[in-house]
Amino acid sequence: MHGGTTLVTGGAGFIGSHLVDALLARGESVIVLDDLSTGRLSNLDNAAANPRLRFVRGSVLDESLVDRVVRDSDTVVHLAAAVGVKLVVEQPLKSLQTNIRGAENIIEAAHRHGSKILVTSTSEIYGKNASGPLREDADRILGSPGVMRWAYSTAKVVDEILANAYHREQGLRSIVVRLFNTVGPRQSPSYGMVIPRLVHQALAGEPLTVYGDGQQTRCFAHVADVVSALVALLDEPAAIGETFNIGNSGEISILELAKRVLELAGSDSGIALMPFEEVYGTGFEDMNRRVPDTGKLRALTGWEPRRGLDETLRDIIAEVRGASGGASNGTKAQAHS
Repeated sequence: MHGGTTLVTGGAGFIGSHLVDALLARGESVIVLDDLSTGRLSNLDNAAANPRLRFVRGSVLDESLVDRVVRDSDTVVHLAAAVGVKLVVEQPLKSLQTNIRGAENIIEAAHRHGSKILVTSTSEIYGKNASGPLREDADRILGSPGVMRWAYSTAKVVDEILANAYHREQGLRSIVVRLFNTVGPRQSPSYGMVIPRLVHQALAGEPLTVYGDGQQTRCFAHVADVVSALVALLDEPAAIGETFNIGNSGEISILELAKRVLELAGSDSGIALMPFEEVYGTGFEDMNRRVPDTGKLRALTGWEPRRGLDETLRDIIAEVRGASGGASNGTKAQAHS
């Protein structure tokens, strides 16, 4: 596997760029396909000088371009997708096209050229199933397709079904992973991601906005742990044709999360509860908890998350401080107190 060429769609994005760094560090050649709609070139700063990196600016919706970059790759990791609940709610048609048509283009090209493919799906596919921890074979419980969140969930399931059908009927070497909340450095606060938003608010001395009553719980995995899981699955022949949850099963309520951010950032900002309707409009639906069961991944690869929430939050706080010029003296957060 080492020394091959891996195509990472969405490779200038948050998770994609960390994966690119990891693959280059293993001695592989990497092609990144990214239209920079949500990815940023600066995410590839570490990788840019590496002669084994080739960056191609373009969309997964461009069939002929997709065909060319897949043809040059042994392995494809398909991460390009509309990210974040906010973007999906605000640009539903564009999100659906990217998530369905884009995945179809990539999967078809991988089949045509005999490449192995890892398709990244999402914990959103479980919908409102708040029993936990969720195993890969858990039921999907969805609301009306008129609610954009469930339309997004359905689009990602179409990607999974397509990858699996190509595997069963055409022998495509496909792996499906469902990512639960992934967090860490390089994650933008622009798409409704809760931790970057809370950290930015804490360091700016603004009230931390918590939606609903804040009692809903989530699990957060450090991007470095998620990338090590992706790499482990790419290395494991027995992963082909299978679906795996990737996430950290440590659960925390969003209200507790906000308090933890304030504490670690040394910020005296308050916390403001906001109704979901105010943020996402009427009819927005959320689930009370979503916890992954990662036993299947662990049994096959031995993977365990190595970083806890505090370490993850400290990494993000340090990065945001550095970006705002307060890294040298560490006083940026206290400036408002």
